[in-house]
Amino acid sequence: MATTMHGHSAPRLFGRERTLHAALGGRRAADIILWRDKRASAAILAAATAAWGLFEVAEFHFLTLVCYAAMIGMLVFFIWSNASSFFNLPVPRVPDPETLLSERATRQAIQGAHRRLSRLVETLYDIACGKDIKMFILTVFSLYIASVIADCFSSLTLLYLVVLGAMTLPALYERYDSEVDHLVARGVHDLRTHFAGMDSGVLRKIPRGAGAAAK
Repeated sequence: MATTMHGHSAPRLFGRERTLHAALGGRRAADIILWRDKRASAAILAAATAAWGLFEVAEFHFLTLVCYAAMIGMLVFFIWSNASSFFNLPVPRVPDPETLLSERATRQAIQGAHRRLSRLVETLYDIACGKDIKMFILTVFSLYIASVIADCFSSLTLLYLVVLGAMTLPALYERYDSEVDHLVARGVHDLRTHFAGMDSGVLRKIPRGAGAAAK
């Protein structure tokens, strides 16, 4: 339980009982997200910002930038390879692709994405069956809000905002978790009060689907 700034205890966000680092996996990814490895975290955030600036602000096309990068890389390797014999420089070596991206790591990443996608589809199916009418309304409302937000930004800007939020919000929450938990607990209490009034006056009169009846 987290202790708030008023001295009272409040449930932690999402009902978690572990530390935020453990909830995020407790590995290198958690270290990067929580800025335990400041160099890697800053590099990822700087790279995402540079990519967003190039493609969204400067309006570079992805294929154009790839071609320019390939041309510059080939030119550097060409000059370096031909000048190595004159200046006694080592011949440039191209890294082995197996060391950069192994087949096992690629397979694990694909399997992990497949498991998460399957779990998401199963969860949406259960909600769509009407087993929990309050969760159904909340999910539809959340999807509508997400569609409105997505309509205000380009896909690249939206992706950058997701990366920016992932690299900043967890670290800020870890620093100010007591205050955030207190505010979230108050907000959840108010929402439950409003939903209780809706449930007794409106939602219980709505007929449930076959999936909810079977449940």
